[in-house]
Amino acid sequence: MKAFITVIGRDRIGIIAEISAALAENRINILDINQTVMAETFTMIMMVDISLSEKPFSELQTLLDELGEQLKLSIQIQHEDIFNSMHRI
Repeated sequence: MKAFITVIGRDRIGIIAEISAALAENRINILDINQTVMAETFTMIMMVDISLSEKPFSELQTLLDELGEQLKLSIQIQHEDIFNSMHRI
């Protein structure tokens, strides 16, 4: 099962490392990652495989919400099919 994680916030050192560590702790594999910094704003989209995670999707959403609050970032996760439906032209 795949999902997309989007991250937006003020740029600083260690954002990718902190998010990657949280994903690894929950057995979530990063399949693809794209990040950029625009005018001191960090943006990142990750495609991840959540099939090995033992947590239900709702718990993963809560975990990333809490991590976002700690890191002062907006972190969202969406199932791949929902993400694709929302971004289809």
